Amino acid sequence: SVDAMADAVAQAYPRIAHRYYALKAKLLGKDRLNHWDRNAPLGPAGAKTYDWQGGRELVMASFADLGGDFAERAGWFFDRPWIDARPRAGKQSGAYSHPVTAGTHPYVFLNWMGERRDVLTLAHELGHGVHQTLAAEQGGLLADTPLTLAETASIFAEGLTFDRLLSEATDEDRRALLAGRIEDGLNTVVRQIAFHRFETRLHDERASGELSVERISQIWTEELIASLGPSVDLEGYENWWAYVSHFVHSPFYVYAYAFGDLLVAALMETRAKDPQGFTPLYRQLLADGGTKTYVEALEPLGLNPRDPAFWTIGTKRLEGLVDQFEALCVSN
Repeated sequence: SVDAMADAVAQAYPRIAHRYYALKAKLLGKDRLNHWDRNAPLGPAGAKTYDWQGGRELVMASFADLGGDFAERAGWFFDRPWIDARPRAGKQSGAYSHPVTAGTHPYVFLNWMGERRDVLTLAHELGHGVHQTLAAEQGGLLADTPLTLAETASIFAEGLTFDRLLSEATDEDRRALLAGRIEDGLNTVVRQIAFHRFETRLHDERASGELSVERISQIWTEELIASLGPSVDLEGYENWWAYVSHFVHSPFYVYAYAFGDLLVAALMETRAKDPQGFTPLYRQLLADGGTKTYVEALEPLGLNPRDPAFWTIGTKRLEGLVDQFEALCVSN
């Protein structure tokens, strides 16, 4: 499954990353982007703010779109209440949903500042929380979800909320919103698969003997150039492999970011074809907790992650966002 995913993403590099960075360089008045400008903001998206009630209504509407009892379960977190969102002196940063135990209920933690990103964070963590309430029926030993499915409900809920934000935005905000979403996808999917391919090549060569710093940097640069394309200048980036702590502390983990993102993209495209038929199958996938492998869990939805075509669904969805972004750039 991982090999099929990596191959599908690598084949999509030119249609997604190369094309997007060429567009962004042009918008910024440059022939090529410096590597530190890959995520530079393009506009004022994020300037719009939401009070707590407004953010709640937007996120709850997204859960209601999904149907079933998803909105009811998300509402529990506001009404009972199971959310710590108010910023205060001494409170740490970050966001998470903690399942506590299967016999109690989850708690969501975040710091609400009213920005668009906070709306998406709230949706993300409530996705985790709803997932945890559904899986709790499996009991303490089987409620925990395997790594391959752990981010499914959170990314899905965030995606639904992003679609709603995008539909309500002005053209100027749509461009900046799309840019942010595409760049999140490039960092999560394209960049992490480049990291994965670098790490794999490094260990394959290391099996035959030690590698010099120069050779490690060469492999790194080759993979990053292949992924980001000719519109990104990587001069001075040769040794940045040394800052990625995963390569040392969590070897062969980085693919998991792309795995979760593309898996959810396939689920969202499946839902688009038959929203009503999708909801009960998706609910069951979440309620199964850790009782099934990801292959078994996806089978009722007609999805096979060992088939390269499965991963292409996700890369095409990201490509579609680039299409929308390009159309807005041309129209403006």
